[in-house]
Amino acid sequence: MSRFSRRDLMKASAFALAAPVVLRAHDALATSGSVDVYAWGDYFDKNTVLADFTNATGVKVNLSTYGSNEEAENKLRAAGGKGFDLLFPSVDTGPNYYKDNLLQPIDEKKFKVDQVIPSIYRNSLTLGAAYRGKRYLVPFDWGTEGVTWDSTKFPGKKSGEISYGDMWMPANPKQTAIRQKSVFNGVALYLDANGTLPSNRGLDLYKSEADSRRVFEGCLKFIVEHKGDIGAFWNNATEATAAFTDAGCTIGQTWDTTGILLHRNVDKKWSYGMPKEGGLAWTDTLAMPAGAANVEQAYALANFLYQPEIGAKFSNTTGYNSCAKGSSEFLSDEARSAFEAAYPGDTIDNLFWWPMQTDFYAKLRGEYVEKLTNA
Repeated sequence: MSRFSRRDLMKASAFALAAPVVLRAHDALATSGSVDVYAWGDYFDKNTVLADFTNATGVKVNLSTYGSNEEAENKLRAAGGKGFDLLFPSVDTGPNYYKDNLLQPIDEKKFKVDQVIPSIYRNSLTLGAAYRGKRYLVPFDWGTEGVTWDSTKFPGKKSGEISYGDMWMPANPKQTAIRQKSVFNGVALYLDANGTLPSNRGLDLYKSEADSRRVFEGCLKFIVEHKGDIGAFWNNATEATAAFTDAGCTIGQTWDTTGILLHRNVDKKWSYGMPKEGGLAWTDTLAMPAGAANVEQAYALANFLYQPEIGAKFSNTTGYNSCAKGSSEFLSDEARSAFEAAYPGDTIDNLFWWPMQTDFYAKLRGEYVEKLTNA
């Protein structure tokens, strides 16, 4: 499996030239019309990046949102690949779209490839961005799923030292937040690290159906034995935040933006970081549905979003890390501090990057998520 290191992520951006925050009219492929965007619910505020694009080009953006990869896949599949011009699927879900011909290949004559961090653009090909020799997905942002915790309840804990095991302590009844779809991977890393359930750092979940079932079964047994520690399930960014602000959770396996924004906007007691067993790393991408109706406008928006200052603006407002080359040079002090706190030392080198989904993995995950939910 390919991994990205801190050096990979920052090397290209260090030498990038700053691009103007406003797209020059002659750089755009379209200066009128509209573009239909289907994106994660916490990606875009109509009054920030998308408004900047409309002001710069005159192209109107119609925004619709989703809360999970499954929701995006199902809606696009039901519409036969039509209804939207841009989509932002996670790279490991690419095979789910390819089998039904829901996406069209990226036209690298229209998309400015050199705006993407080269190592991420290259390595994404092994993680699900290509199919039958053609690229369908462009890395857009990357982030992690690690641990968010209340530092007053877990004093002295730091990123790289906290453990997935800290979420399952008997002294912590009903105060742990988890997402059923990914908790198995975190538990697999924990049980592999302590020798209880060997799984090659969770990769056996993708090795074969028999190996996958063995690891899912062992993880389910562990989680059910510690069911009393679970205070809330979450499935999207809003639910993850509410698990801490409303449901009383003090620790949980969450996306990076949850802990970072809790610290920034709610209370400085909240911390986010990488468990010592390794955080779960994801890459979301930009894709064009097969039935996109406004292709020129879609490429104009794509090229706009990968400008370094726009990438930084996206990161500053969401807490996610842009794949736009040079964007790190324009991060706010607050965003830069959050990044350094979450990924100290060599924690990035120890990340578990989500592999491409296989049919048996997707089937078994659905089966065991249901078992966990009903346990």
